[in-house]
Amino acid sequence: MGIGSIISLLGGLGAFLFGMHYMGEGLNLAAGSKMKDLLEKLTRKPIMGFLIGTVVTVVIQSSSATTVMVMGFINAGIMDLAQATGVIMGANIGTTITSILIALDVSALAPICIAIGALLLLYAKRKRTKYIGQVILGFGLLFQGLKTMSSSMSPLKDSPVFQKFIMNATNPILGFLVGVLLCAILQSSSASVGILQALAMQGLMPLQFATFLVCGINVGSSTPPLLSALNAKNNAKRAAFIYLIYNLIGAVIFMPLIMITPLTKVLEGVIAAPAFQISAFHILFKLVTALVLLPLTNQVVKLTYKFIPKQAHESAFRLEYIDKNLVGNPNVTVLQVSKEIGRMVDLIRTSFQLAIDGLANGDLSSDGKIRDNEEVLDYLTGEISGYLMQANNRRLPYNVAHYMGSCFQAINDLEQIGDHCVKIWVQNEKNVDAKISYSEQAINELIHIADECSRLLDEVMPHFLDRTLTEDMYRDIRSKETDIVRDANIAEAGHMKRVHEGECTFEQGLTFIEAINSINRIANHLSSIAEVGHDEDSRLLAESTMSGYLV
Repeated sequence: MGIGSIISLLGGLGAFLFGMHYMGEGLNLAAGSKMKDLLEKLTRKPIMGFLIGTVVTVVIQSSSATTVMVMGFINAGIMDLAQATGVIMGANIGTTITSILIALDVSALAPICIAIGALLLLYAKRKRTKYIGQVILGFGLLFQGLKTMSSSMSPLKDSPVFQKFIMNATNPILGFLVGVLLCAILQSSSASVGILQALAMQGLMPLQFATFLVCGINVGSSTPPLLSALNAKNNAKRAAFIYLIYNLIGAVIFMPLIMITPLTKVLEGVIAAPAFQISAFHILFKLVTALVLLPLTNQVVKLTYKFIPKQAHESAFRLEYIDKNLVGNPNVTVLQVSKEIGRMVDLIRTSFQLAIDGLANGDLSSDGKIRDNEEVLDYLTGEISGYLMQANNRRLPYNVAHYMGSCFQAINDLEQIGDHCVKIWVQNEKNVDAKISYSEQAINELIHIADECSRLLDEVMPHFLDRTLTEDMYRDIRSKETDIVRDANIAEAGHMKRVHEGECTFEQGLTFIEAINSINRIANHLSSIAEVGHDEDSRLLAESTMSGYLV
């Protein structure tokens, strides 16, 4: 095998890997949100998670990518480890579809697919059509690469060294280790099995040795999730270990079976094509392992806690749902960001109520809580913004890009709302220091306006986080903001009248008006969040803020 054949082999391998990745990326862009919805809504039972994991991986063509997506769902709090186990097992089944396509050997269609895919990608107007073109182009490149690899390997038939190696290639441990190494290098079990199939098409890969290699390849396919989980949160690490456990158990089951039973002889007797024989064993490995482990889901989850024990609750100064080491599926990113912003909303809701109650009652006992919440809010603002900038380096669908741009605006507004909660608290401190209090009428007005603002917070933020704000909702929110401003103006005028009439002091008037102004500003920021989250103007803002997202 000369230098020319080696270069051809490497070029074919590069085209194969790129084609597979490009096809999967196109499928994900075309159907990723639907796949996310399937995972999110239909994984309540392990068996359903298993089926959905299979379907999703058939679509996005990567069990590792599905597993990393699952890690994101776990961090976002919408999936537990038991549900994730079913999905991961299903993902291992779904990834075998590539080996079936390779065994069909439709490489003659590769040039046609490349031509059609390139035309659609370059000249189609609609984004969805472009994504379909990307899928077709990736499919063509995959099989063109496979054809090139297969052709470049044909000189090995005349190599005495290789022939001798293949004829004596019966050592199961050697085959297993070579398979692990091959997949660890290529970072793809589909590509690794594809190479075996390309060799088999040339008559250069005995099935028995190939089965040992496949066992090693499946264990080696755990490398991408494990690498992704190195600095990840504990549950994400456990999900990666579930992926590893699945394939290790499969190897433990099948390695002895290959050596002590006529399994390979049966496959050779039933299936004539060598590439199909390897594909059939790959599917058998995944399916039998799933049938063994699916009823033992809870035991598998418990086993992961042996590797990654539970730890004591950590400080509030952390991201609970976002894992900065796992910038994965765009829709998972949306869920994680939404959950963290929800934490900010909860902190603000608590601080606002404590500040109003303290001001109304002249009580300073909540000072520590409000100050602590403000520090956490500042921390979350910086960390979430940093994560969004990290995600900004990836291509995202337009609707996701729009929402991420809205999140930047919302985070800024929420941080300022937190500042106004502190400002209201500062007015309470001034009152207590000066030993002054408000009249009963002033307190009633303050509480009334604050309650209106609290209701506005509870109306705006859930719809913003769920991305369900409509034009009618926005008009209603603006109307309620106007009502708050009107009531605030009436309260200020009434309080100034009481000051002039000697019923209240000038110092009382200053702190009261400052507190009312802060409530006004909070309502204004909430209206701003509603504005950026609902209409065409907000989309334009998302484009200008996060233009790097657009595809």
